[in-house]
Amino acid sequence: MAFIDEFYDHSGEAKWYVAHTYSGYENKVKTNLEKIVENRGISDKIVDVKVPVEVVTEISDGKEKQIENKIFPSYVLVKMIMTDETWHVVRNISGVTGFVGPGSKPIPLTDEEVAALGVEENTPKIAVSFKVGDAVVITDGPLEGSRGTVQEISEDLEKVTVLANMFGRETPFELDTKSIKLAE
Repeated sequence: MAFIDEFYDHSGEAKWYVAHTYSGYENKVKTNLEKIVENRGISDKIVDVKVPVEVVTEISDGKEKQIENKIFPSYVLVKMIMTDETWHVVRNISGVTGFVGPGSKPIPLTDEEVAALGVEENTPKIAVSFKVGDAVVITDGPLEGSRGTVQEISEDLEKVTVLANMFGRETPFELDTKSIKLAE
């Protein structure tokens, strides 16, 4: 009997498993695993390897900066068909400490977990350096150079409503978050 035969999913369908790694080894594990899969020609059994990250766009002083944050430090997701061979390949990568699951039994993620984690999609997120009530300067468009106060920030962080003085009255303007910066 194979070492982990009782744990196999005999459907032959690749599922997502979670491998635990040493802290900071996630990308190295991913790279090494991809090389081994290519060299051994087992891309039909180990289909995908991901280090879950979220790309956050920080907007500060009207400038954008893309930052990648690991969502689950010390974990690598592997989409594979669980067999003796694939278990040993992943388990013996330098930096891998084991699979997530009770004892030595790797447990695949459910479809709901995969969807909730967004494993198979990668939508960038935005972070802004201002909040409601902050004094800002408009940096773009016909109101460029005008000062105002942040009244509202949209849920997706792409739009902001700024109260600015126009003809002696406080008037709300909806702007892109890239079009303002914190007042100095």
